[in-house]
Amino acid sequence: MGIALALAAIFVIIFIALAILLVAGIIYFEFTNSELPPGVANPVKLRIIHCITICIAVVGKILQNMFVCGQLEFTRFIRDKLMVRKLGEDPKLLIKDLKFEGIPVRVYQPRSPSAGGRKGVVFFHGGGWMFGSIDSYDVLCRYISKGTESVVVSVGYRLAPEHRYPAAFDDCLNATIHFLKTAEEYGVDPSSVIISGDSAGGNLTAAVCQALVNTDLLKPLAQVLIYPAVQALDFHLPSYTQNSAVPVLYRERAVFYMINYVQGNLQMMEDILDGDHVPVDLKMKFRKWLGPDNIPEEFKVPGYKPRVMATHSEDVYQAHKQVFETHFSPLLAEDSVIRLLPKAYILTCQFDVLRDDGILYKKRLEDNGVPVTWFHLKDGFHGIISFFDNGALSFESGKLAVDNIVNFINNV
Repeated sequence: MGIALALAAIFVIIFIALAILLVAGIIYFEFTNSELPPGVANPVKLRIIHCITICIAVVGKILQNMFVCGQLEFTRFIRDKLMVRKLGEDPKLLIKDLKFEGIPVRVYQPRSPSAGGRKGVVFFHGGGWMFGSIDSYDVLCRYISKGTESVVVSVGYRLAPEHRYPAAFDDCLNATIHFLKTAEEYGVDPSSVIISGDSAGGNLTAAVCQALVNTDLLKPLAQVLIYPAVQALDFHLPSYTQNSAVPVLYRERAVFYMINYVQGNLQMMEDILDGDHVPVDLKMKFRKWLGPDNIPEEFKVPGYKPRVMATHSEDVYQAHKQVFETHFSPLLAEDSVIRLLPKAYILTCQFDVLRDDGILYKKRLEDNGVPVTWFHLKDGFHGIISFFDNGALSFESGKLAVDNIVNFINNV
């Protein structure tokens, strides 16, 4: 009995020691690899959130090496299940889990009576095409539905790497078309449907809106693009260089997600970061849309220095040429498509690698006569709206941004 207790005590001591080492290592990694610029919102909270994210990834890697479970599956489970608040029924909403064309969706319908057809909001979640779920965006979708008295449809599209490009795009497009055709069944005016999404979901929003231009369906009333990724050609834009180490989305991580989505070669990541995947003729063709001259001077400081993209490698191009398709890089669509798009709301964050993607897309839309409402969070970072109502780790700026989106939807 004494030996058993001694062994148990030793095991507990070892476990505690390993836990301390893990936490210490994560904190060391955070402070040596992350950069929190002056002016970013609630830097202490941001560090805590990023440390939690790193911890989940590290533990997942350990479990994978122990053949317990895969790192990806573990990370998704923690993020989308254990870290998600279970809200249950809502007295103001009727919430149903359905399938549109075989695609999981969650429909939020206000219970209050409506004099006429409501607005509809189709929402595509973020997560780098690899993470995120209907559950993890449940709080946000409830808030939008109640704040706008609209029917919100949250789409659970297929994720990479199990399902590569264009699976996510196809799911979002098909679910949207289904809703446009059946909107009246949910009390929605088919001419008052808004397409929206954040980050990777913003990418999907832009791509779906462009695809709908060539259909006989009613054009969406508006598109809401929340720090969208709209191009995969130039990773030396000012925002990519200035915010390369700002949590929660590092420059290299953004490219990692993109490569996984298109089933590219992760061993070529450095080549892609350098721009080796872009042929000279395409560099010349898209320079008018992607060049730093399209970025306002105020966003080129501090420290931005124009850089000539590297010479192109045919091998790298062939392995990643899907990134030039407009369903992946909506910024590259022709003017004939852009000018037919619905009015847009674009949210950008100062301390976000994707900031300039949003700014460049804003310019493209405006140059083609598409009205744009632009909201820029001067202290914002990538993913901030996910923390608009997150208990002790909530961000006032995230709440401000969500309320601004709600206001746009109410007045569009």
